Amino acid sequence: MAKTAAPVYDPQAIEPKWRAAWKRAGLFKVSEDAGKPKFYNLVMFPYPSGPLHMGHFRNYVIGDAFARYKLMRGYNVLNPFGWDAFGLPAENAAIKSGIPPRVSTEENIRISKHELDLMGVMYAWDREVTTCNPDYYRWTQWLFLKLLERGLAYKKLASVNWCPKDNTVLANEQIVNGVCWRCGTKPTKKDLDQWFFKITAYADRLLDDLDRLDRWPERVRVMQANWIGRSHGADLEFPLAERPDRITAFTTRPDTVYGATFMVLAPEHPLVAALTTDKQRAEVTAYIEKTRMETEIDRLSTEHEKTGVFTGGYAINPFTNERVPIWIADYVLATYGSGAIMGVPGNDERDLEFAKKFGLPVREIVSTTPQPTGAVTATVLGLEQGYAVNSGPYSGLRSREAFDRIITDAENRRIGRRTTTYRLRDWLISRQRYWGVPIPVVYCPEHGIVPVPEADLPVLLPPDVEFRSDGQNPLLYAKEFVNTTCPRCGKTARRETDTMDTFVDSSWYFLRYSSAQDDHEPFSTEKANYWMPVDQYTGGIEHAILHLLYSRFVTKVLHDAGMVAADEPFTSLFTQGMILRFGRVMSKSAGNGVTPDEMVEKYGADTGRVYELFIGPPELDAEWNDRGVDGVARFLHRVWRLVVGEEDNGPSTGTPVSSAGLLRKLHETIDKVSRDVEAFHFNTAMAALMELSNAMQDYIQAGGRRDETWDGVARDLARLLAPFAPHLAEELWQRMGQEGLVAMTPWPTVDPGLLRRETVTIVVQVDGKLRDRLEMASGISEAEARDQALKSPNVRRALDSKEPARAIFVPDRLINLVSR
Repeated sequence: MAKTAAPVYDPQAIEPKWRAAWKRAGLFKVSEDAGKPKFYNLVMFPYPSGPLHMGHFRNYVIGDAFARYKLMRGYNVLNPFGWDAFGLPAENAAIKSGIPPRVSTEENIRISKHELDLMGVMYAWDREVTTCNPDYYRWTQWLFLKLLERGLAYKKLASVNWCPKDNTVLANEQIVNGVCWRCGTKPTKKDLDQWFFKITAYADRLLDDLDRLDRWPERVRVMQANWIGRSHGADLEFPLAERPDRITAFTTRPDTVYGATFMVLAPEHPLVAALTTDKQRAEVTAYIEKTRMETEIDRLSTEHEKTGVFTGGYAINPFTNERVPIWIADYVLATYGSGAIMGVPGNDERDLEFAKKFGLPVREIVSTTPQPTGAVTATVLGLEQGYAVNSGPYSGLRSREAFDRIITDAENRRIGRRTTTYRLRDWLISRQRYWGVPIPVVYCPEHGIVPVPEADLPVLLPPDVEFRSDGQNPLLYAKEFVNTTCPRCGKTARRETDTMDTFVDSSWYFLRYSSAQDDHEPFSTEKANYWMPVDQYTGGIEHAILHLLYSRFVTKVLHDAGMVAADEPFTSLFTQGMILRFGRVMSKSAGNGVTPDEMVEKYGADTGRVYELFIGPPELDAEWNDRGVDGVARFLHRVWRLVVGEEDNGPSTGTPVSSAGLLRKLHETIDKVSRDVEAFHFNTAMAALMELSNAMQDYIQAGGRRDETWDGVARDLARLLAPFAPHLAEELWQRMGQEGLVAMTPWPTVDPGLLRRETVTIVVQVDGKLRDRLEMASGISEAEARDQALKSPNVRRALDSKEPARAIFVPDRLINLVSR
């Protein structure tokens, strides 16, 4: 009788079946359950700008695999998804094509949902949020009103960063490497009435609470700390030599005031016009105009050439009584400290560079000893490193002591005060574009700024507007939108035409997921308190400052308002690296993308998923390699052949495996994969599964039987594969006669007794070169291992029968005999 051929692994046939089964079972449909530990797993939601590619899927596969793993570990897993759907690309596309942003956005969402489904990435779709839908942005407007009510939203005239291509304002954080973060255009400066959120009111808490975020990457915490930029120091007052006014200069080193040989003001400082002499006025005016075209990022860059202009005015150093010249320079910002600094070239590299360029005096002011050394170049010493020298009565003091005494004396003389300043600026949220959340205020001739009542929310975007080729905000010309009545007096009023920065939309979306269908409040406090904080948040490092800082701020505001118990939104943060292909980041515009449809058609979704996890440490960038994809496909096909019972003629690794050895290898794999997944070491978890499949193949090739032990190993292999290659795992589980979905079965448990080996294979080297592999007792001592190694014929030949000079021993792993 002819032998019946074993079924062939056909991922394109089996994968749709299991996606349908997960949907029927409501895999991630959950409610609040006090009987289970909760786990809130979240990936950063995307902007739906177009079809997804496999570079995008690194984030989504990691999140899906981790959610599936936690589900099998017995957690009540919330794994939602949504769309950060407002933003400039859709509006810019509308200007070019005439297709309304909502139409293109909804089509992109439809395509992306299909692609996510194709790759087996499952979410709690009953909790889906889309930020451009009125049922969501109604509550973003509510959030604005809440901040306005609490004194944390305000409007003022400000010199802002302006993108001339996108015709809108950019927050400082949205200028990356000196250009607009979206379109790459160099911004200019412009004076506009703008809305701000007072994030600076939370600066200390945002900085201090970083210490609590011990499961965040260190570099993200450092980036946020540097952006907040808290500096302790003093405001010192320098009288003007020819006027009754004083200049207040903030300094972090008041102990160096005796070395202040000049002053520098920001070009925008209000006293510049008054103290500039007629002789210097034209040059000062020209410099101010030039500076207005620069961004703060450019002005603060260490690579930016130091420039400046002498005003002709002088101030009096309040401690030395010396006249010091007053300059203006672009490296001093009006928005930092007092907009004025005392120039101390003897202990500041930036001031030294400026002084050398313009021939200003340099004085030794800090030394490594209590006595001056005579050095006239900058020796930048910290407060805990040096001594004050050439500093009058403070000479010889430790810098820290001089710091405190000078501040005390300045306060007693009423010429200064201890103070703290920050690099952080209030969050500018106004955007002069259509496709965003309308700011819910109106302007009444009688009552001024009037908030729209909560009962009247949402303020809807008008659907029919004209997208102008000059990029001007269409809302300015939408008369039915602009013309309204005052909610307070009923008289004719004008509606605000600015929309909110899209980072406002994403600053609270994780709270909305707790009760996404609620039409009475932004989120249920009870449900938010069950789910929050997010246990695992996964996304790109590019959001380290913008989104993550804003989300922390909004969460703290809502905590203070009594709406949520958590005051930090994300307990654990993982930032994944990018996928490159042909040396460039994978993208549609670069022409190096691999689409999910291409992947599934050729290999199946599970191959793409496992490859994304195996490609390298997930926190690092990785180069896509088509041969690597082929290798993963071969691994999954081998697993199929092993489990369904087809004879596998693949090559053995050369190490026969016994039944007991196979069982031990299984439990070693369960232990390693569990630990690796918890640590987000997905690449090594995949390697461990490949090693287990190799051991299974070696067992069969050595004549091992497909008995009860084998069946147990095969079942546990399916469970171990379930988070990563879920379609294949389900098919194998069913073919082994198991009930239900493997995705909803418990994660396999480790038998600690099987992890303890009676014998181990120890690598034996001579002078670093492999000479043998020997089975030895587990826990063998160095002396015993040395003796056994010396009995090996290969080792004796390599040593020429001589005694080794010494040995290098790694317990249970390696012994290296060194001949000399």
